[in-house]
Amino acid sequence: MLASKNFVKPVAKTAINYPAHDFHRDEKAAIAADPYDTPEKAKIFSTDFAAHDFLPIFFIITNDGDQPISIAKMAITLLTAHHSKLTPITIDDLYRRLSNPQATTRPNPIPLPHKAKSGISKKEMDEIESSQFAARAVEPHTTQSGFLFFDVGGISSPLPGATIDITGVTDAKGIELLYFEISVDNYLNAPQNPN
Repeated sequence: MLASKNFVKPVAKTAINYPAHDFHRDEKAAIAADPYDTPEKAKIFSTDFAAHDFLPIFFIITNDGDQPISIAKMAITLLTAHHSKLTPITIDDLYRRLSNPQATTRPNPIPLPHKAKSGISKKEMDEIESSQFAARAVEPHTTQSGFLFFDVGGISSPLPGATIDITGVTDAKGIELLYFEISVDNYLNAPQNPN
């Protein structure tokens, strides 16, 4: 028997149902971001990401068109009000920092092979892997979702005034769609839902 609960990824609604979203009517595609920035929301994780200066953001992409869209080359940047540009960290960097809190997740100029340290439990590893946004495409009339993690260490309030820019989303012919821009303030200023 497990003493604590297993991670269950939230069931995604269509992207336009989240306060912070960008909908491209012509392309019938929408992307939403739902930060897990409060202790109440973060309860779904057994790992205390905030204590390690990580901000989990639930990403949702809905394709209401009749053709698939590719997100294999998608690039996501969280631009704070103070002009910090944050990109999602890799699973390896997440493992490294959780197993050694003094480690930095800044890119190393010399890429060296490495293995996740044993300071992370199998349960934490499973939770991180099952929560990740891992889709490479979004089929017609479907929604894909998952978490991305941002290193917000040293940034006092990363969300107010921030935007999330998404590029590299392409249609079935490989033509890039217009970039998506999500205002995080739409999330912060939304009425609180008791559910």
